[in-house]
Amino acid sequence: MANAKKKSVFETLNGINVNKFTEKKNGLTYLSWAWAWSKVKENYPNSTYTVYENEHGMIYHTDNRSAWVKTGVTIEGEEHIEYLPIMNYSNKSLAMDKLTSVEVNKAIQRSLTKAIARHGLGLYIYAGEDLPQDEVVAKQEELASKVSSKTPTKTKPAANDRLELKKGDANWDNVMNYVKDNKSQGVKKLTDLIAKKYVVSASVKTSITNLVTAKK
Repeated sequence: MANAKKKSVFETLNGINVNKFTEKKNGLTYLSWAWAWSKVKENYPNSTYTVYENEHGMIYHTDNRSAWVKTGVTIEGEEHIEYLPIMNYSNKSLAMDKLTSVEVNKAIQRSLTKAIARHGLGLYIYAGEDLPQDEVVAKQEELASKVSSKTPTKTKPAANDRLELKKGDANWDNVMNYVKDNKSQGVKKLTDLIAKKYVVSASVKTSITNLVTAKK
């Protein structure tokens, strides 16, 4: 019997439900840094992380107006890097004269959590999703099984079963940030993924295309 295909790092981490370890603050969802790192080490013990210093040995970077941190997480030899502004409790960038070690430390932890998400763990949070992909598929299959057992024919899901996605909506920024972070997957694949939860109008598809094809 052929051996089952081994899951990639992304497939393994992206299939983990992190909902019980998140909290909401000022409209944003945060994943516990300590839990995320312990889960990474549990699955990949040789993983490491890096907090990048500037040329003066400081653990933050600045343009003399505001500041940001740079972190990297390496799993199975692949590093993903995340940049994050140092912000206040309202999620606004702090001016340099307001900077404290507390905000710097918080930014580092949040940046590392997002770097971990680039490897798959909790990534669906930043795409405005409610469940990891494995559980979405499982629930869809379970629902399809129940429907087919009650009716002789399958019915196509109505468009109104999905959410409207418009600029200014609560999930718009999350979805667009997800597109930016995963633009290598291409317009079609990203559109198909987003269309599983949202109604993808012509204007939404145009926005997705513009982000994917935009030059850095």
